[in-house]
Amino acid sequence: MNDGSGAGLLYDPHIFVCLDDKGAEPGRGCCADRGVMELFVHMRAIAKENGVTGIRINKSTCLDRCELGPIMVVYPEGTWYAVRTKEDAEEIVRRHIIEGRRVERLVVRPSDRVPGDLALAEKTE
Repeated sequence: MNDGSGAGLLYDPHIFVCLDDKGAEPGRGCCADRGVMELFVHMRAIAKENGVTGIRINKSTCLDRCELGPIMVVYPEGTWYAVRTKEDAEEIVRRHIIEGRRVERLVVRPSDRVPGDLALAEKTE
């Protein structure tokens, strides 16, 4: 959450959303093929509706976690998320951006390799 301190960051947070349309790779898929553009537009609208300022939600090329996508990463903390629905996007804006709390059920961990890894993480929370 941006505290307005200007702590050397132009945007806090800065969110990169993979909108790459390189086509599905065998066994990996592609964020663009999973409706990420609609999620990107929705996330920006939700941030605006909630009066969130001082952030940037950017288009990104491939973040190389295609099999878990759509993927986004929030900086400066470097939290990676798999976002599948508009509700997921709204939850990230409300909980992470506005309240400053990670949405653990959507976090992508370095060891995650397939969507089932995320489902397993949800069950253990």
